[in-house]
Amino acid sequence: MTLRVRGIRGAVTVEKDQAEEVVQTTETLLREMIQANQLEAEDVASIWITATEDIVSAFPAQAIRNIEGWSMVPVLCAREIPVPQSLAMCIRIMLHVNTTLRQDEINHVYLKGAKQLRPDLNLTQKRS
Repeated sequence: MTLRVRGIRGAVTVEKDQAEEVVQTTETLLREMIQANQLEAEDVASIWITATEDIVSAFPAQAIRNIEGWSMVPVLCAREIPVPQSLAMCIRIMLHVNTTLRQDEINHVYLKGAKQLRPDLNLTQKRS
């Protein structure tokens, strides 16, 4: 099988812009993405995290430091484009991973209010 770089998407919303909630919710999303795709830190080339402009209390990337063995994975945070009427209080993650999986075998994870972003890619629907 050929090893390729694939993107794995995930998103989640927070109730409040509080540092603890931002970090904890990001960690929950990341752990779900890791489990759903059976990832090891060594397989991850980089992680790109964005947050909507209403999240300013903490860097969501801090959550990576809470996961054992993941401290060497390069992570970048950015602000999401503030499109009018877009989903508020949202954190998005893009994992760039080395894998033998085909694109249709990747499990994307959308939690809480972010489920509405891509119902066609929602992990819970793929498992059904």
